[in-house]
Amino acid sequence: MKKYLINNFDSSKLINVFDELPLWSAPFGLKLLDYICYKPDISVLDIGFGTGFPLTEIAMRLGDSCIIYGIDPWENAIQKAKEKIDYYGINNIRIIEGVAESIPLKNNSIDLITSNNGLNNVSDIDKSLDECFRIMKKGGQFIQTLNMNQSMFEFYNILETVLEELNLSKEIELMRIHIETKRPSIEKYLNKIRKAGFIIKDVEQDQFNYQFVNGTALLNHYFIRLAFITSWIEFLPQSKLNDIFDKIENQLNIQSEQTGSLKLSIPYVLINAIKV
Repeated sequence: MKKYLINNFDSSKLINVFDELPLWSAPFGLKLLDYICYKPDISVLDIGFGTGFPLTEIAMRLGDSCIIYGIDPWENAIQKAKEKIDYYGINNIRIIEGVAESIPLKNNSIDLITSNNGLNNVSDIDKSLDECFRIMKKGGQFIQTLNMNQSMFEFYNILETVLEELNLSKEIELMRIHIETKRPSIEKYLNKIRKAGFIIKDVEQDQFNYQFVNGTALLNHYFIRLAFITSWIEFLPQSKLNDIFDKIENQLNIQSEQTGSLKLSIPYVLINAIKV
């Protein structure tokens, strides 16, 4: 009997692997999946797959005639992804624990490279893009998504106001550098892709909203704490963190009372490029 007809899922085990992707990643990822040119017998690299998305989804959609490599430096996330791969019986994935600045694959060996909000988190974006160009075959497709420099501008406007009130002009500049480093303007980023040698085919911009009842809920959300607060406190003075965040939380709560809830804008872009 064919494997796909044997659905003997153990619900006690399924629950441990069923978190297909963080909600944060879903809007980016759905758009990325729509842009893939699905063909048999191709080799693929997914950069920054985390706990397994979109790596596992791409592998299952392409089927066993294709080989899908996934590269990520996060050891714990890799172990979680491997559990999913094993439980779902996916045979066409090859995991690489590593970074995009040094991809251990041969020149001109990959037909498709994907990255779902991953390449904007590397240490050296120019080197990473050069590596992508090196390993990609002529005619290969390069699809990536990333959130843009206006992401959560509602929060950053309040953060800047608080820092101004506390006469922390140096930290305002550090905040702006942080945003520019993590999320360069779309034109600047497109120029980096062109400089690496790729031709831009499609650029599609979209947006979703991150909505909370108030600032207290926002700051206590696990993903905000994991993905944002840890980086915010790096450019803020440690001795004034409590004061800074007390003021931020208070202003966010006042704003949410006035508007009914707290809504943060997440503009993002999909870039579809080719190597010619």
